[in-house]
Amino acid sequence: MPSLTPAHRITLSTLPREKAVAEKETSHDMDIAPRTINKSEFQVSEFILMGFPGIHEWQDWLSLPMALLYLLALGANPLILITISHEPALHQPMYQFLGVLAAVDIGLATTSMPKILAILWFDAKTISLPQCFAQMYAINIFMLMESGVFLCMAVDRYVAICYPLQYPFTVTEAFVIKATVSTVLRNGLLTIPVPILAAQRYYCSRNEIDHCLCSNLGVTSLACDDITINKLYQLVLAWFVAGCDMILVFASYALIIHSVLRLNSAEAVSKALSTCSSHLILILFFYTAVILISVTHLAGRKIPLIPVLLNVLHIVIPPSLNPMVYALRMQELKVGIQRVLGLGKYVSRK
Repeated sequence: MPSLTPAHRITLSTLPREKAVAEKETSHDMDIAPRTINKSEFQVSEFILMGFPGIHEWQDWLSLPMALLYLLALGANPLILITISHEPALHQPMYQFLGVLAAVDIGLATTSMPKILAILWFDAKTISLPQCFAQMYAINIFMLMESGVFLCMAVDRYVAICYPLQYPFTVTEAFVIKATVSTVLRNGLLTIPVPILAAQRYYCSRNEIDHCLCSNLGVTSLACDDITINKLYQLVLAWFVAGCDMILVFASYALIIHSVLRLNSAEAVSKALSTCSSHLILILFFYTAVILISVTHLAGRKIPLIPVLLNVLHIVIPPSLNPMVYALRMQELKVGIQRVLGLGKYVSRK
């Protein structure tokens, strides 16, 4: 048998080592490949809105009252806008802010109710990711707009009651325009990160949302990566923007009530409180619902239906409730609506 030279010995000794390195590289490449495949193949392309959790069997019965509320919102709010535009006596800041609120209510109802009814009536549960993120942005901006308009209305009543002599020079048409534009810009810009952050998450497996709407936390809870930044920004947005609005609104009405109670005339007190009562009813409902939704969301894992139901009702009820309360409690607006509807002769006879 021929003897091995030193060169042959080196070559043979290095073969097992090269084989081990090659196997390691191959296994590393095979380990990377599934990750690449997972990232491309298992990214969901659409979400499925399951409706109200826990009551899927009989949630169809909720469609009738929701449809009636939606029709009421689509009928009453445009009527408010037409009446304010048609009646010269209503061309005042208080009614102009009410017109802005009616426009916001139309937007809020339209961005949410058609999809809810489509789920309940036609089982149209699927929604694409872009549509979902667009709805998420629209709902957030209109909810914050409602809060901002309530703050503008509170400031308007505060100046009118506490500083009546300065009111015509302070709260002018220019003030209404500036306040409205500022509210739109504030909420529009601060809400942009909500859908952007949600779109940056990686949705790899689950795509079923236990909700009727694309809520921020409901959607991002399906993500496979970390959503801490989404939760923090939603918390900051809710409590910093809406929370500051709520504090300023209640501070304004506390000062109004304090100023009204110091009046000597019982008639003046009654008139001032009557003017503010309609605002207070809706403001208390709006912010009480915000607080309840925030609190019940903490118990959402145990009873998921409650926060979802409250969230939907908070979006559905105000657009239909707001115009009804104002139309019934504000005499000038009530008379203006009756004139627009052709009931002016009946009103004058009365």
